[in-house]
Amino acid sequence: MTTTVTALPGTTALVLDSPHSGTDYPADFRSARDLPTLRRAEDTHVEKIYAFAPALGVAWIEAHFPRIYLDANRDTTEIDATMLEGGAWPGPVSTDPRVLSKVRLGKGLIWKFTDEGEPIYDRLLTVQEVQARIDRCWRPYHAAVARAIDAAHARHGYSIHINCHSMPAVAGRFATDFPGLAHADFVVGDRDGTTASPALSARICEHLRGCGYSVAYNHPYKGVELVRRYGDPARHRHSIQVEINRRLYMDEHTLEPHPEGMARLQADLRALVQALLAHDPR
Repeated sequence: MTTTVTALPGTTALVLDSPHSGTDYPADFRSARDLPTLRRAEDTHVEKIYAFAPALGVAWIEAHFPRIYLDANRDTTEIDATMLEGGAWPGPVSTDPRVLSKVRLGKGLIWKFTDEGEPIYDRLLTVQEVQARIDRCWRPYHAAVARAIDAAHARHGYSIHINCHSMPAVAGRFATDFPGLAHADFVVGDRDGTTASPALSARICEHLRGCGYSVAYNHPYKGVELVRRYGDPARHRHSIQVEINRRLYMDEHTLEPHPEGMARLQADLRALVQALLAHDPR
């Protein structure tokens, strides 16, 4: 694995990023699971859904490394030390109860379990290989997102950052705190109004509902590290997580896209992006 991140600069106030759609599985992964099992963790095809964005002047950041190798939407303190040789991490480890609940599910910076509870490794990881993943994947990804948001804000006096994801139709047993939950078509999250103006989030929800989709707000996904770290609405920096239900555009077993579903989503999301480009949230 060489280039781990694509970062296309923009000219507008809008920044989109896709941290979980990467499909370049590095040789040093050495997982106990087969590739089809690992691939179920991907936000498959999200980068294709938003492929229209750069032509509109929207900055685009995309991870090439897979989420199950390293989750760029987690902080580097979200470490499960029981996965490591020696059982200790040399850096800080989060004590936030909300973070610890995800780590216990096996969904920290380095995943321990699949969404169905299957162990990803049959060995302990070394501290050095985890640090190497952070240096090769996490740091470049976050640097690219930060640069794009800073540039958008400098150009326009505000920025709108959309953190792009997809979700299974039904939550897996080890996926969230709500196993078995049938998801809405979209979930829009701003960490209860702390990472973006609630009015801006409401505008996104209303647009999607107007397109005929069911939309949930801050449940069960509020947004994680990428919106927490870069959202600061008091400084006109708005970060919002948008989750798309995979059943709308793909077969969740074969991972094959549905052409009609993809085309509809692309048209509706293009219209959403154009509406955001015309909107100054200040």
